[in-house]
Amino acid sequence: MNDQDTIAQRQAAEPSQSGLGWLGYGAVLSALASALATFLILSGATPLLPTHNVVVWVFMLNGVLIALLIGIVAWQARKLVRERRAGAAAAGLHVRIVGLFSLVAVLPAILVAAVATVTLERGLDPWFTGALKDLMTNTVSIARSYRELQCRTLARETQLMAADLNRAKVLYDADRNLFREFLNSRATFLGFPLTMILEPDGTVVERFEAKKLEGVPMPSQADLEDASNKEALCLFQRSGNIFRSALKLDAHGGRVLYVAREVDPRAIEFPQVAEAGVAFYEALDQKKAGIQIAFASMFTLIALIVLLSAVWFGLNFANRLVAPIRRLIHATDQVATGNFYVQVPVKRGEGDLGHLGETFNKMTSELRRQHDGLTAASDLIDRRRRFTEAVLAGVSAGVIGVNARGLITIVNPSTEALLGTSREDLLGKPIAMVLPEVAPLVEEMSQGRQRLMQEQIHIARKGKERTINVRVTSEQTRSEKRDLVITLDDITDLVLAQRTSAWADVARRIAHEIKNPLTPIQLSAERIRRKYGKVITTDREVFDQCTDTIVRQVDDIKRMVDEFSSFARMPKPTIGNEDLAETIRQVIFMMKIAHPEIEFVDQVPPGPLVASFDRRLVSQALTNIVKNATEAITAVPETERGQGRIAVLLDNTHPDYLIIAVTDNGKGFPVEGRQRLLEPYMTTRDGGTGLGLPIVAKILEDHGGGMELADNPAGRGGQVRMWIPKTKHAESEEPSAASGRNETRRTSL
Repeated sequence: MNDQDTIAQRQAAEPSQSGLGWLGYGAVLSALASALATFLILSGATPLLPTHNVVVWVFMLNGVLIALLIGIVAWQARKLVRERRAGAAAAGLHVRIVGLFSLVAVLPAILVAAVATVTLERGLDPWFTGALKDLMTNTVSIARSYRELQCRTLARETQLMAADLNRAKVLYDADRNLFREFLNSRATFLGFPLTMILEPDGTVVERFEAKKLEGVPMPSQADLEDASNKEALCLFQRSGNIFRSALKLDAHGGRVLYVAREVDPRAIEFPQVAEAGVAFYEALDQKKAGIQIAFASMFTLIALIVLLSAVWFGLNFANRLVAPIRRLIHATDQVATGNFYVQVPVKRGEGDLGHLGETFNKMTSELRRQHDGLTAASDLIDRRRRFTEAVLAGVSAGVIGVNARGLITIVNPSTEALLGTSREDLLGKPIAMVLPEVAPLVEEMSQGRQRLMQEQIHIARKGKERTINVRVTSEQTRSEKRDLVITLDDITDLVLAQRTSAWADVARRIAHEIKNPLTPIQLSAERIRRKYGKVITTDREVFDQCTDTIVRQVDDIKRMVDEFSSFARMPKPTIGNEDLAETIRQVIFMMKIAHPEIEFVDQVPPGPLVASFDRRLVSQALTNIVKNATEAITAVPETERGQGRIAVLLDNTHPDYLIIAVTDNGKGFPVEGRQRLLEPYMTTRDGGTGLGLPIVAKILEDHGGGMELADNPAGRGGQVRMWIPKTKHAESEEPSAASGRNETRRTSL
């Protein structure tokens, strides 16, 4: 309520908006009515004729009204300037509004007056220039000259025809028909529709009429007498369009050639029209100055009246507009500071501005209600968001949120670790680009109406292949565009453990079933060789070779059965505090002796590095890995092999694990199905049993560690990374805790 009191006080301090009251309205309306009357009188639209006295009285009345308007506008402007200097509230806005209205009123009035004056003067001046005056003065002469030109042309062609007829006098005397044809041809050639040869008394001797001409009179006796034998006589009437010509023929004894031709009617009529136009033009020239003065005066008076009226309306409108706007501005400032309880006082008679104030009050009330609701909802959403983030951060499976356009909106830390990509590089990217293996499942889910879809996929990131159980669920909405939640559960180690357990059971059964008949077979073969070896005399070599083969193959089978038994009954590690660095150095030393042609690089920290592990089993695992590395190098053709190199690195920088990396420049691991090499009986070498890497993985798993296969970062070859915990692994951890260990191994790498 304090804000309302403040606004009311400001309203009381506002300047008066009444202006000069009804005097201003009366002066403006009277001036506009006088301007309209002036226009109607000067344009001749009223019974009152625009005589000199009438025009003078009209102009005097307009002058008095203009002076009154100037006084009213000056009084309003003086009051506005005084308020501006006194620093009245919103005086700056008041001045700007008045200035804008005045500018909008002044510019069109001045522009219209200037354009009208210039247009009138430019519109009249060209008609009274010297060239146009000369043209109008010479119009009659030009018309007469045109008529004389037509006469001369007709006379010249008449003389040509007369000369031809004089030369054809012989033909006239010899053959009248042939002469008549000659007369017709010449008349046609020269364009005479009517041609006659007359006796001096007017009798027609010969007549050729190519075209019927209406209203062609016969020449009078005076015309025949005036005809000369040297120059043709041109005859024309004051109306019509027929020009005639008469010329005496010397060779025909004084006979007269009479011809007629149609011409443009203006050649006869235009001289009279031109004379009337010149007379009218001279009358306009005498009235030009008066017309210009009258119209310029009318434009000036009307422009001044309209200009001053518009300025007064602008001042009055600004006075009425400033007060409610001032209140709205102050209230808006209060709302901008966060005060949604402010209300604007509304006066009657403010029209749309009053309605705007009422709307503003409703808006602040609605904003206050919505603000309170949004604040409560925001707090609730914020609490739910923090809870959701905490839940997602603690979930071992990767969680990805995808919107209806296929863009990633949510990822949890497990997703970043699984994909090896930071949150910033995942958010906002299409799921089809980040995880193309899941794109078909997402597309099928988006197009169908299922709530849940599940599938097992394989992904390879940075040389690591993982088996992922994918679950795609959609939000419960009736809209066709639904957001999706993708859950990525890394089951690589679980699948491997299941397969290893299954293979161990298979190996145990195979060893049990095969081992029993092997000893009788071997003993029988040896007995046959001892008892019958001396008796057989023929093919003795074949006999010995067969018995030796049986004994040797039985030994090989026994060795494989022993490996099966070893894999099926891996001894439990005897954990003790041992020096891992010394264990690695001993393995490298033995392999150097066995393979002097290969360069071994020892990247083990100097001095002892004590950890909890079974020295015998870890040494066995490391020996197996280094042995596989030597075999991978020898598998490369000699032309491509170069210097074989095996590097063994012991990394002690991880907070929880000791990492052993064995890197070689051999043939490396296959890209597809790489992790399946850790399963029993999966091998890429000829003659391999496929149990070496599974045994190593089992040893490391029993120690609480793990291993992974990768490419050589420096080029050709492969890398095996193994890790064991720095502290003693809890033996109580059963396979039920395997998922936790799997997650730990994944994040450690």
